[in-house]
Amino acid sequence: MVSANKEMAVYCFDTLVSHYNSEEAPPPAFEEGQYPLFVTWKKVVNGAEPRLRGCIGTLEAQQIINGFRDYALTSALRDRRFPPIQAKELPQLECTVSILSDYESAANYLDWEIGKHGIIIEFIDPDTNIRRSATYLPEVAAHEVPPRMGC
Repeated sequence: MVSANKEMAVYCFDTLVSHYNSEEAPPPAFEEGQYPLFVTWKKVVNGAEPRLRGCIGTLEAQQIINGFRDYALTSALRDRRFPPIQAKELPQLECTVSILSDYESAANYLDWEIGKHGIIIEFIDPDTNIRRSATYLPEVAAHEVPPRMGC
């Protein structure tokens, strides 16, 4: 199994820089594989805690070189929650990558550990009858999901 590593994050950063310079990104320093993946961009301003600036990925397995290239740009430029990242923001950005593996169903809504497991929440909105979903990566859940009642 492949684990996310620094070289993968560097490749995503190189991809975004190359986009702004209208050039090809240098080849990655990691091996190809096929996994679900996410790319997360955070921005540090005035030494404060990094703030989410974009995070998009896929739960379907991708060839990771193409996947990281595509999702580096998609998460930086097309995350609907944020305006596109601009070239002037590059010095303030941090990039992390996630490779997802070992999916398992939870026995109940408390059957997961914040910071260790990611979670995929799916349900049908009873008012609109539309399927809704959310994905929290392990590192995102540790910062974004409120503590569980009774824990």
